[in-house]
Amino acid sequence: MSGKRLLTRLDRLSAARRLRHRDAARDREDLPDPARPAGADLKPPIRHIVLLMMENHSFDNYLGRLGRGEGLPDPPPVNRARDGTAVTAHPFSRPTQTEGVPSQSWRATHLQFGGGRNDGFVTAVEDLTPGADRTLGMGFWQESDLPFYHGLARTFPLADRWFSSCLGPTFPNRRFLMAATANGLIDDAIASVIDRPSAGTIFDLLNRHGISWANYHHVPPGHLWRKQLGGRQKRMATLALGGLVPWIDHRVRGDIRCTANLYPLGVARTLGHLRHIEKFFEGAAAGELPAVSIVDPDFALSSEENPQDIRIGESFAADVIDAVMRGRGWERTLLIWFYDEHGGYYDHVAPPPAVEPDDVLPHSLVDGRGARAWLIRHLHLFSELRREDDAPGRYDRYGFRVPAVVVSPFAREAYVSSTTFDHTSALRLIEEKWNLPPLTRRDAAAASPWEMVDLDAPPAFRRPPPLPAAALPHAWRRVEGLDSPP
Repeated sequence: MSGKRLLTRLDRLSAARRLRHRDAARDREDLPDPARPAGADLKPPIRHIVLLMMENHSFDNYLGRLGRGEGLPDPPPVNRARDGTAVTAHPFSRPTQTEGVPSQSWRATHLQFGGGRNDGFVTAVEDLTPGADRTLGMGFWQESDLPFYHGLARTFPLADRWFSSCLGPTFPNRRFLMAATANGLIDDAIASVIDRPSAGTIFDLLNRHGISWANYHHVPPGHLWRKQLGGRQKRMATLALGGLVPWIDHRVRGDIRCTANLYPLGVARTLGHLRHIEKFFEGAAAGELPAVSIVDPDFALSSEENPQDIRIGESFAADVIDAVMRGRGWERTLLIWFYDEHGGYYDHVAPPPAVEPDDVLPHSLVDGRGARAWLIRHLHLFSELRREDDAPGRYDRYGFRVPAVVVSPFAREAYVSSTTFDHTSALRLIEEKWNLPPLTRRDAAAASPWEMVDLDAPPAFRRPPPLPAAALPHAWRRVEGLDSPP
């Protein structure tokens, strides 16, 4: 048996095991087209879906002065400090950020929301990081800082109501992208990431029906295997020791380098579906990308999370999008550029209510049971986690707005969508493309962004349109120590 056939068989076996709790009859009823079999291609003009999710910026923070869609109102909005000082939304004077400020933790995000007033972006900094610059959450960048992004959002369809999936940080929101649920997670602690959602992930559904997918990452070859197979190195220390001793977890928190790892993958799927970022550029050029691609930035260097220079991440996204547009598969591709959450930066649109995905309630490690929770409570080793998680809340509301643009030859010209989307809208797009059942109540209720393309008319962007260069072209390659593009 060839290696490829073996991996396919392992995929099917893994999917069968992980999806064994699903109700087959209910799944058939819930298919986008119940008259056709699951896995059927309902949108044949599109062969490749690419999800490029960057990190930690709100719509107003990046596109508030775009002049398209609902950006920052005039006069500029104001949040007040604890002493009553008014802090107005203002442009930043530099492209770099401050480490840890503002925060997008569960507690910080709920403070910023302020019961729907969106008035806690200054006081959240005061409460959680005393002594830090309390004005940072009210800053935004302009076209001169991010010329490629502004050109992209003026050229292709823009969604000005794309919300993150919950009022929380990176890990829960990226979990929604994978499984339409955070499965109770509310923080970015690696010790929490050892569970699986009962309904499975989108990868399980794709594997069940033989639909190809890959998660492209920046982990050096070999290192990812050491992380996956253990090698008695950081991964094992994180899950074994970090699960019991929180300060070990803290030292490596956020170190998961691929979106797909936010639910345990297993060896078979690591073999077949996690690929280095250079493989993405090769596949895009040849028109050989899989059916579904998740493209990750280097979370430490080019993701745009603080304290990074935002221009480094823009250069990465620009190269990914350019590779898709110039590649042989462009005429059959749909790419979504969007962000996992707002990063603690101001947005003036209050997140609306959302359908709760399932019956799993948000919970913190500090409220758990067993030796790990006992150490957390009695030895006070994880005060930071308590501070970040200490806020009431459920998954019954979206998080703040994030930038989102659909890039495709079939994209509608001069189009702005004000439909309410969240990250499970990307799942719904995949489900409606390949006639797959929803994973949870959230993606079942989600609107998909098919309205932003026209598959029945001649492609408006058959020839890729010219876009502005990034502020620092190809800078991410220099930062990551990679060869320059050919």
